[in-house]
Amino acid sequence: MFFAGFCHAQVQGNESLKREVQHAVSKGVAFLAKKQEEDGRWGEENYPALTGLVVQSILGDPSREGVALPDSATRGLDYIRSKVRLDGGIYGKGLGSYNTSICMMALLEAGLDKDKEIIMKARKFLVNQQSDFDRKGETDNVFDGGVGYGSSYSHPDLSNTYHALEALHYTKELVKDVQGEVLDLDWGAAITFVSNCQQRSESNKQEWVSKDAKDQGGFVYFPGKSMSTEESAEGKVALRSYGSMSYAGLLSFVYADMKKSDPRIVAVKDWLKKNYSVSQNPGMGPQGLYYYYNTMSKALNILDVDEFELETGKKVNWRDQLTKKLFDLQKPDGSWSNENGRWWEKDPVLTTCYSLLCLQRMYSRL
Repeated sequence: MFFAGFCHAQVQGNESLKREVQHAVSKGVAFLAKKQEEDGRWGEENYPALTGLVVQSILGDPSREGVALPDSATRGLDYIRSKVRLDGGIYGKGLGSYNTSICMMALLEAGLDKDKEIIMKARKFLVNQQSDFDRKGETDNVFDGGVGYGSSYSHPDLSNTYHALEALHYTKELVKDVQGEVLDLDWGAAITFVSNCQQRSESNKQEWVSKDAKDQGGFVYFPGKSMSTEESAEGKVALRSYGSMSYAGLLSFVYADMKKSDPRIVAVKDWLKKNYSVSQNPGMGPQGLYYYYNTMSKALNILDVDEFELETGKKVNWRDQLTKKLFDLQKPDGSWSNENGRWWEKDPVLTTCYSLLCLQRMYSRL
């Protein structure tokens, strides 16, 4: 009888939390709807990625299940289609791969047959963004296999690679029935690039890799470059692993269908366990906090992690903690924003999207 009563209480608790999550999501979606421009976009004209994130946030609202696409989403999708380029990419004047990856995910979420050809061409565009530095006398460039912003940005980074791998992973099914040879990513090379961003001396022999136990297993922005650094007493600059890129690295391995038992996945999960936080982006503090929340919730959901066992042995319900943190951070108008403006996080439209995507994942598991 006690067990039955406990289960009933747990169900009631989940239903109560679901209602709270739905309320927060509805407020956030209403805020985004008010920020839409007349041409259907959100944010700057040349960067449709923000419109893609908003469309995903609107489409993921649990309250619209079984309901036709809202007008705001329809107009946003039309704007994304207006940004399709002759090369198949979906972008304005730059950041081609980043914008294309996120807009692909929005079109895929909408699930409309008329967008299949756009997605297929965008997929080909992304595959062609994979780097292969075939320089004379140089056969093992550490940037080979990765994806960068494109245009004037000369080399790949882990953030763009993770976004591209995500879009390519989720659109694999669309190319299964295509006749003839289909251009696909060199997934092995992608794994090599991602591994070259991981501070794991067993699999990454580059000189910059930290020997400090507090960095081992975590990730940096690209080989030899971290947004988190620390100067030693000897004046040397150490590249520190940090949370948002460590989750991006983990997601990249998952999208590349790497086995969960692979030592590289085990190592990054150990680092994340040691550095668990919902109050800061580990290693970066408030910088990129909402991007961190988004990658964190995405990775742990995909891996079906319900509890996070910390290094101390204590188990925490990360969904419960992160959900309540987002409740606390939501503003009266339904938005979220970061007082630290690095990576555009002072823009409430961007941070509201990250927050809504997190809460929608929480809702799906309650």
